[in-house]
Amino acid sequence: MQQALFLAQQAFGQKEVPVGAVLLKDGKIVAQSHNLCKRQNNPLAHAEFLVIEKALQTLKASDLQECDLYVTLEPCAFCAGAIALVRLKRVFFGAYDPKGGGVDHNAQVFRHSFHKPFVMGGICEKESQSLLQSFFMTKR
Repeated sequence: MQQALFLAQQAFGQKEVPVGAVLLKDGKIVAQSHNLCKRQNNPLAHAEFLVIEKALQTLKASDLQECDLYVTLEPCAFCAGAIALVRLKRVFFGAYDPKGGGVDHNAQVFRHSFHKPFVMGGICEKESQSLLQSFFMTKR
């Protein structure tokens, strides 16, 4: 999670919403990214989605059943859907997102999904939340 936080800090510095994600297989980093929505002018360039795409290419695989995702914010419904489609084994996230989250809040994608990864939220929650709050304070 520390690497995901580092990536989120990089996103903050690039005026992106500070969300960082790291995907691991057998404890080794396969892909890492932060949000790139502004830079790519693409609202789909969420950190989770980007690492999933990179991992599929790197591993030359059609699923990620043996992989774990660490992300600094509760995945939205879009990202949770992608996580289910590639069958990630486990998802660990930092801050909860009552407004936009799609795991523990709102759509609760995994509750209704054919694939239900192990999920644990609240890891480094305060650090993740503080970074997000600081970012949005600069926007107001």
